[in-house]
Amino acid sequence: MIEKVKHLKDQIKAFTASSQHEIEEFRLRFISKKGELTDLFTELKNIPAEEKKKYGQLLNELKNTARDKFQRLVDQVDDTGKSPRNDIPDITLPPSAEEIGSVHPITSTRNKIVSIFEKIGFNISEGPEIEDDWHNFTALNFPPNHPAREMQDTFFIEKEPDIALRTHTSSVQVRIMERQQPPIRTLSPGRVFRNEAISARAHCVFHQVEGLYVDKHVSFVDLKQTIYHFVKEMFGKDTKIRFRPSYFPFTEPSAEVDISCNICKGKGCNICKHSGWVEIAGSGMVDPNVLKNCNIDPEEFTGFAFGMGIERITMLKYQISDLRLFTENDLRFLKQFRHTGF
Repeated sequence: MIEKVKHLKDQIKAFTASSQHEIEEFRLRFISKKGELTDLFTELKNIPAEEKKKYGQLLNELKNTARDKFQRLVDQVDDTGKSPRNDIPDITLPPSAEEIGSVHPITSTRNKIVSIFEKIGFNISEGPEIEDDWHNFTALNFPPNHPAREMQDTFFIEKEPDIALRTHTSSVQVRIMERQQPPIRTLSPGRVFRNEAISARAHCVFHQVEGLYVDKHVSFVDLKQTIYHFVKEMFGKDTKIRFRPSYFPFTEPSAEVDISCNICKGKGCNICKHSGWVEIAGSGMVDPNVLKNCNIDPEEFTGFAFGMGIERITMLKYQISDLRLFTENDLRFLKQFRHTGF
């Protein structure tokens, strides 16, 4: 009996494995219910009573040795069936191609807009997203009772009635005019916030880009030519443009800018409200009161301003019918913009 135990112990210690199959072979041969260890335990019934304790201890030690050996073999072999020692990577091989991400369509459109205006002399300016009443409303000629000041349009900071999340990036233009005398030609892209219901055409958090040009002898013709240039560069030379008279507190005269809907090609859809036209921007000549509020002489200087939603431009550029897709982070949607170029 002692010779059998010793012989089996030597076999267990000498056993090697380099695959899952060989590990399973070890388990079946030595420690399974039908293995050689089980046979030895069965033979205990034939051992004299006074020697059973001695042989029982030897078999328990052998059993522990077999289990420890089995665990070591498992640790040495990975799930692929190869020993890690033999699976050292070859550092001379070229790296494997990793899947890279893509630029978000909003970022892509923002970069494109910035590129167009930078080429005609506009610089980029940024400002805080949490604004005071002066920069967000008062300096821009908003009367005290203007609807935009009410809670249904603006996210005010609790316990701070004069502090709110900015509703437009026009506040950045005020900050620029306060610290810089004309000529001023700046573009202000950024995130803005309005208390609106989320739908296919609107969101409570979105992105704007606003332009400002202040100098001597700036006219509405300069504004129109600037907008014409942008639309042709962004949407193509065949895109139609129209200006509609409108009202904004900070510009006079004011106009809304429409372009032909390139999603439905003028046939009518939910984006253009079945009109064939889509509003892309508000614009106008800077109101003299705004210039005065920023310590710029309106008798000497004039200027124009415009603002547009980046989401709206992106929807038209890439023919996207639902604004909510931009914030849902659906990889099936985002991967389509891997090769937009910006």
